[in-house]
Amino acid sequence: MEYLHTMVRISDIEESLNFYCKALGLVEIRRYESEQGRYTLIFLAAPKDVERARANQAPMLELTYNWDSEEYGSARNFGHIAFRVDNIYETCRRLQEHGVTINRPPRDGRMAFVRSPDNISIELLQAGDPLPVEEPWASMPNVGTW
Repeated sequence: MEYLHTMVRISDIEESLNFYCKALGLVEIRRYESEQGRYTLIFLAAPKDVERARANQAPMLELTYNWDSEEYGSARNFGHIAFRVDNIYETCRRLQEHGVTINRPPRDGRMAFVRSPDNISIELLQAGDPLPVEEPWASMPNVGTW
C-alpha cells in the first residue's frame, strides 16, 4: 500500500492558493480541469516532497474546485491535515502576515493549528525537538476551534 493524497473541496481557487501556497508554502505540482465533470483539481506538495510528488504523484494534497457552487459545511468531521515545519514560529509569523488566524498558537514550541479558507483544520508540527518557548506565542490565547 502507498499513500497518495488527501482531497479537500474548496470554494475559491485564488483564496485557497493564497492560503496553501503563499501563506503555508506548498507548491503546485499539477492542475487538471474537466469541462464535462465541471471541476478543477489542483495537486500541491510540501517543499521537501516536491521531487517525490512529481516522480510518484504522491504524497500530495488535492484541492477540488467544483464549478457549480455548493455548501460544504464546517468540515469538522474531517479532522485535520498535518505538516512538519522547520521552524514553527517562522511559519506562524508568515501565516499571520498573510492574514491567517493562528487558532492554537505554538505556545509549547511544538504544535499549532490554523484553518484554511474553507475551514479545514491544519496542524503544524515542529521538526525535531520543540523550540524554546518564546513570546508572543507563549501567552497567546486560543481563538475559535481547530
